[in-house]
Amino acid sequence: MKRLSEERAKILFEKLSKFIGTNVRQLIDRPDGTYCFREHKDRVYYVSERILKLSECFGYKQLVCVGTCFGKFSKTNKLKFHITALYYLAPYAQYKVWVKPSFEQQFLYGNHIPKSGLGRITENAGQYQGVVVYSMSDLPLGFGVLARSTTDCKTADPLTTVCFHQSDIGEYIRAEDTLF
Repeated sequence: MKRLSEERAKILFEKLSKFIGTNVRQLIDRPDGTYCFREHKDRVYYVSERILKLSECFGYKQLVCVGTCFGKFSKTNKLKFHITALYYLAPYAQYKVWVKPSFEQQFLYGNHIPKSGLGRITENAGQYQGVVVYSMSDLPLGFGVLARSTTDCKTADPLTTVCFHQSDIGEYIRAEDTLF
């Protein structure tokens, strides 16, 4: 596993700050030890430094992965978060969207969230802000990007898309062959 290049580290931290803001520091300096991000075959892994030291005895070709896969870099150097990062990012999320119980299944099938499916939304969220999508019972369901700001949502038509779908916990089943 290798360190992220400066360019890729910048892309990763910009994307993280889009979802969790200044809480990135809490993600790295945790009470149970220091964690870091490493790259292996264009995938970004979140791993404890203690586990990372233990994995150094394996060669590049022998190592499948170490830690939790946070995302993958595309050929155009864009980072797409995998759903495995959800449980690490959800507690630190600045902006959240809750979907109605009648729309949870639609979101888990990969559909965008219209205003009619919106249960609640955090205040002062801007347009194109990264959000974590929750069920009304506070279960994290996935990631999204707001299509409209919080103030625009109040006056929007019920069929207007409020949040664009990025990934969800239903991806494990839908993309089982290609995700990992």
